[in-house]
Amino acid sequence: MKKLLLLLMMGIFGSGFSQQAPKVLKKTFSREALAQKLENEEGKTVTIQQILDQHKGKVLVIDFWAGWCRDCLNALPKARELEENNTDIDFVFLSLDRSKEGFEKSLERFDMQDKENYWFAAGWKNDFNNYIDLNWIPRYMVIDQKSAIARYYAISPEDPEIQATINKLLKKG
Repeated sequence: MKKLLLLLMMGIFGSGFSQQAPKVLKKTFSREALAQKLENEEGKTVTIQQILDQHKGKVLVIDFWAGWCRDCLNALPKARELEENNTDIDFVFLSLDRSKEGFEKSLERFDMQDKENYWFAAGWKNDFNNYIDLNWIPRYMVIDQKSAIARYYAISPEDPEIQATINKLLKKG
């Protein structure tokens, strides 16, 4: 009986902390979300809109991660594989590390310095993350050539829908 009760309690608490897919899969960003500020590795402030503008005309994968996130670190090899298999698209890495120092240490520790990295200095709760219903990391989004959201919600770089979306946008296969 104790084992049954324990399993029941684990199920109830576990489901409360697991990642839930958003009810609405958005296709565009709000003005407030686009105005969200981040910092690059040099500490320069940029907005989501500026990042998207830099990649306009290209397919873009956004990878939300943090150096303290075990699931993110477990996904890194497959995320690198996704990047290596898609050299004709752009990748941007948005860090949810808790401090600038943590962000810098994570980039070095996990060999991410040669990538396009930004850090949410405002923390997890901000206009962009709230708008996209960010409730867990890792999280992946695919942005099309016109800066619209092509794939809103993926929790693993192995999600076959990421590659299918990329292929569709590039008119492959």
